[in-house]
Amino acid sequence: MTVRQPLLQGPLVTLRDPEEDDLPSILAVLEEPEVSFWWVGFDADRVRREFIDHPETTRLIEVEGQAVGVLIVLRGEDPEYPTTVMHIFLSTAFRGRRIGEEAMALAIRHEFSAGVTRITLDPNVKNHGAIRSYERLGFKPIGILRDYQVRPGGALEDALFLDLTRGDYPEGPQLPPR
Repeated sequence: MTVRQPLLQGPLVTLRDPEEDDLPSILAVLEEPEVSFWWVGFDADRVRREFIDHPETTRLIEVEGQAVGVLIVLRGEDPEYPTTVMHIFLSTAFRGRRIGEEAMALAIRHEFSAGVTRITLDPNVKNHGAIRSYERLGFKPIGILRDYQVRPGGALEDALFLDLTRGDYPEGPQLPPR
């Protein structure tokens, strides 16, 4: 596989392109009840299609050589609107250690250095832990995206639209303290 994104490393986290050998680890994280509650309906084929086959947008989150989650980085194509949308999931065993925040900070700093001016997120309004983490990174709530997500059974739920701009943090957010 051709590496399409640079290797990004922090004190605890490495962000790298996913490989076929990572598929079982990614699937295991997606099968954790607290992860699968938000990330619904993944099997090996879908993991391969959406993550392994797209190293241009998928960053594997690795801690001490172990795959612990995925960060999706979707950079817009329009130079007039240099925006990136991010999505993340992380193994419950690695939550509470600011691993996800470090992964996002590394990616945000990289995106800002590449000319992106805004990062946006759209977590479910009920995903309070994720929202707190994003706010620690400096993300600001912009508004509610009503009836945004179709949940199992067909219920519609809202999302919180957040953003962080290069004007807020010209170099990007600091890595979380250790």
